[in-house]
Amino acid sequence: MRALVVEGPRRAGVQDVTAPVPEWGQLLVDVERVGICGTDVELYSGEMAYFGQGLTHFPLRLGHEWTGRVSAVGPETDPSWIGKRVTGDTMLGCGSCRFCLAGKHYVCPDRNEVGITDGRPGALAEQMLVTARFAHAIPDGMSVTAAAMVEPGGNSLRAVEAAGLSSGGRLLILGCGTIGLLAAQIALARGLDVHVAGTRPSSLHLARELGVRHTYEISDLQGDPSPTFEAVIDASSADTMPALCIDLVDPAGRVVYVGLSSTPSLIDTRALALQDVTAVGILSGSPGLLGTIELFACGVVNPEALVSEVIGLDEVASRLEGKRGEDSGAGPKVHVDPRKG
Repeated sequence: MRALVVEGPRRAGVQDVTAPVPEWGQLLVDVERVGICGTDVELYSGEMAYFGQGLTHFPLRLGHEWTGRVSAVGPETDPSWIGKRVTGDTMLGCGSCRFCLAGKHYVCPDRNEVGITDGRPGALAEQMLVTARFAHAIPDGMSVTAAAMVEPGGNSLRAVEAAGLSSGGRLLILGCGTIGLLAAQIALARGLDVHVAGTRPSSLHLARELGVRHTYEISDLQGDPSPTFEAVIDASSADTMPALCIDLVDPAGRVVYVGLSSTPSLIDTRALALQDVTAVGILSGSPGLLGTIELFACGVVNPEALVSEVIGLDEVASRLEGKRGEDSGAGPKVHVDPRKG
């Protein structure tokens, strides 16, 4: 079968690889759609911290935001999965440690991460294997585009929930990429007073089209005096944003960190303590996947507006280099259909 293989830093191409065969407890999925995200770019460039930690090595196969249809199951695996549309968790815990037993498999110290760590090839291929206990069925009425946005949606849902605001609460989201714009829509659906700040005019325009009434250039908020908010979500990738969050949050407010910069970011913990601010980190969308499926299925969030283009496997390397097609839209997300020629 065809799959994208990253052989080394910035060296990727489509190769013919051995088709996977499902073992006990596994599902064989014909992949229909895959999203490319910032983690994939860092893996492609070799800048991902996991390389230095020995968790990831070249060659590797990317893709952890995906959907497809089950075509076969392994031995002693429920055959009713066959024919179902599914997506799956990225974080695969061992199942027996104290974190897994407490329902927090996404922080299991022995977890594997699909398309990220060694041993779990990703979805940028015609087929992939999924452990059945980490699979989630997709309702028939949900579009393939929405189904492939469930994983980032889980992160966005968790970030909004971590902000801890009730209806009418004043929320600022820094960053208007996929996570930020999904979080904005989820927050609007919950009746929050949503404000979004970013650096790209086209993304801020898209935020307004999605119903956000208050948008800002980041530079507009980097001065004194600035407005403050009951909660701030950092969904950016800039190392200066974590500190800015603390400047912009109300005393006794909440700061939620879901974005990651490629270089270390610094905050003054004295500001947290002296203002009684609560800081929350979000690693994974795992606990939010089912809730996201429900949100997408009922139509209160529009993930399709965030997808700028759908490409084939042969074009992935150019997109990982930051290029976009001539007809791509304003959305931050690029999707891949491995079935395209």
